[in-house]
Amino acid sequence: MSGATTISRASLVWLLVAQALVMLPFWFHVPLWMVAFWLGCTFWRIQVYRMRATFPGRLLELLLLLFTIAGIWLSRSSLIGLDAGAVLLVAMFILKLVETRTHRDALVLIFLGLFCVAVAYLFEDSLPWAAYSLLPITALLAALIGLQQGPGTRPPATLRLAATLLAQALPLMLLLFLFFPRIAPLWSLPLPSDKGLSGLSESMAPADVAELGRSAELAFRASFDGPLPPRRELYWRALTLEQFDGRRWSQSPGIASSPPPKWQASGEPWRYSVILQPSGKPWLPTLDVARSELGDARQLADYRLQRQRPVQQALLYRASSWPQVPRDVQLDERARRRALQLPAEGDPRTRQWAAELRRTYPQPEALVAALLRHFHDEPYRYTLQPPTLGADSIDGFLFDSRQGFCAHFAGAMTYVLRAAGIPARVVAGYQGGELNPSGGFLTVRQYDAHAWVEYWQVARGWRSVDPTYAVAPQRIDQGLEQALSADEGVPGASVFSPLRYRQLTWLNELRLGWDNLNYGWQRWVLGYQGEQQLQLLWRWFGDLSRLALPVGLVVILGLLSLWLLRPWQVRTDPQLRAFATFEKLLRRHGLVREPGEGPLAFAERAAVHLPRQAQGIRRFGELFVSQRYAERTPSMDVLQQELRSLRRSLGNSIWE
Repeated sequence: MSGATTISRASLVWLLVAQALVMLPFWFHVPLWMVAFWLGCTFWRIQVYRMRATFPGRLLELLLLLFTIAGIWLSRSSLIGLDAGAVLLVAMFILKLVETRTHRDALVLIFLGLFCVAVAYLFEDSLPWAAYSLLPITALLAALIGLQQGPGTRPPATLRLAATLLAQALPLMLLLFLFFPRIAPLWSLPLPSDKGLSGLSESMAPADVAELGRSAELAFRASFDGPLPPRRELYWRALTLEQFDGRRWSQSPGIASSPPPKWQASGEPWRYSVILQPSGKPWLPTLDVARSELGDARQLADYRLQRQRPVQQALLYRASSWPQVPRDVQLDERARRRALQLPAEGDPRTRQWAAELRRTYPQPEALVAALLRHFHDEPYRYTLQPPTLGADSIDGFLFDSRQGFCAHFAGAMTYVLRAAGIPARVVAGYQGGELNPSGGFLTVRQYDAHAWVEYWQVARGWRSVDPTYAVAPQRIDQGLEQALSADEGVPGASVFSPLRYRQLTWLNELRLGWDNLNYGWQRWVLGYQGEQQLQLLWRWFGDLSRLALPVGLVVILGLLSLWLLRPWQVRTDPQLRAFATFEKLLRRHGLVREPGEGPLAFAERAAVHLPRQAQGIRRFGELFVSQRYAERTPSMDVLQQELRSLRRSLGNSIWE
C-alpha cells in the first residue's frame, strides 16, 4: 500500500479501541453471534496491518454482507424497525473495519461509530451510560486526530489531544443544552411493540400481580411540592378493571369512548412531579383525583390519567390531586351495568354467601365493613406463593386456601359486592413507595404493585377500600417486605442487589445516595424539555419577550467564544512581524508586494528598483527565507539587525 492510503498506527489503534468501547453496551442487545463476528473481524484487521492477511475481495465482502443480513433476519425476524435497524447499523460498523484501507474509509468508520454511540441511547439512557459514552467518543476523536497527524504519531499523544479538545467542548455543550431549543432526539422514537417492558398489563390475574411482587425494577419516582401525604394514602391509580371472566379481570372496552367525568376541585391539593419509567402502556400513575399539566394527557371516565401514546421512554410529568373530591355521585345505567357484571355461572358458594350478607346488611357501607371484619378475623394469609386454585377460583380462595396476594383479596371482595348487588370494581396501580431522605422523593418499584376495591354508594359516589389492609396492615403502613413471612425473603432482590442488604447502614446510604443521583439526572437532564427549558429561561431572564431570548443567546455564545478563543492573547509571529515591517518600508518607495509573490521574488524586484540598497534588500530576503522555511541557523537577532540597517539606509535615501 502506498503511504497516501496507509492508515497510521495511532489511528488504527484508536479505531480498534473505539470499536470495542462502542460494542460493549450492545452486548446485551445484539445477537450473541454478532459478538463473535466482531471479534473475528477485529483479529482479521490486525492481521492485515501485520501483513499476515489481505483485505477481502469484492466477492468475499458480498458474502459477508449477505451472511450478516441473513443472521439479523433470523435473529430479529425483520430488517425493519428500530431494533433491527440498530443491530444492522452495528453490523455495518463491524464490517467497515475489515475493508478500511484509506483515510476516507477511516472517516466513514469514525462517523458510524459516533452514530452507534447515539443509537445506544435507544437501549440505555441512565447516568452511568452517559458517563461511559465519553470513552468511545474520546477514542473516536483520537482516531480522527491520528488520521491527520501522520504515521509517526504515538497513540498516547493523540489521546491527550482528544481529551483536551473534548474538555474544551464541554462548556459549549452545556450552553447549547441549556439554551438551544429542545427537539425530540432519535431515542424518543417508539421502540418495537414486542420489546420487553415490565409493569402492569391491561388485564390482571392474581398470579400476574404476584409476579410483579417479585420484581425490584423501578416503576417511577415522585416528589411532592410540600409535605408527603401519609403512607396509607399513597394509592397510585394506574387503571380500572371492570370485566371478569371467571379467571381474569380486564378493562371495560367502552371506557375509552365514554365521556370524561365532571368534577370540581375542592380542598387542598397535593402537587407533585413523577418520572415514569418506560412501560409500553399509556396510563400515568397518579393519586386520586388528578389533573396533569402534560399536554397529551386526558382523564378517562374511571378517573385514571392516560396519554395518547404509550410511554416508551422515561417521562416527566406534573400532577395535582384532590383526595376530597366526590366521584360520580350520580351513576348512569351504562356504568352501573359495567360495575355489576359477573359471569353467568360459577363460584356458587360465593354467590350464596353474598346473598346472605345482603340480607343481613342491607346498607352497602355495613356490608363492606362486615367483609373487612371477615378478612381480619378469619385465618387469611398474605403471601406471594399462594396455592393453585381450581375452576371456581373465588370459591377456592374464600373458603379453601385463604392464602393470596392483594389481587386475590381485591378480586374476591369485588365479586362478593357485585353478587350482593353493589356496584364495585378493581383498581390496579401501586401503593406506597420508599422515601429517599436525602432527595425527599419516593421510589416506587414493581413490587409495590397493588390492587384495591372501589364500590359505589348512593349520594357519596365511588369509595375506595383495601381488603389487604384488613389482612396485612403492615403491607400498607410499612411495605411489602414487612408483610411477607421470613422464608419468602426480600422481594425482587438477588444476591448482588443492594436491596437485599438494607440492614447494613453504610451500604443502604450508598444505595440511597446513588438513587438520588440518578433521580437528579432523570429530572434535570432527561426531563429538561420544552416547558422546563422555558421556565428556566424565564426564571433567569425575567419578563423578556421571545425575541429577546435569541438575542441573549447570541450574546452569551459570543462571550463564550471570546473566552475560548481569547484573541487578545494571540501572539504574532516575530518573523512575520519583521517581514511586515520590511514591506511597509518598501511601500513608502512605491513598492507593493503582488498577491502570490514570494519573499525572494519581491526582494529581487525591490533591489532592481532601489539599486543603492540592493545588497541590503537581497540580504534581508535571504535571511528571512532561510530562517522561515529552511530552518537554518540565523537567529531573529541577525534578522532584526539587518532590518534596522535597511531602515536607516532607506530612510537616508528619502533625503537624497
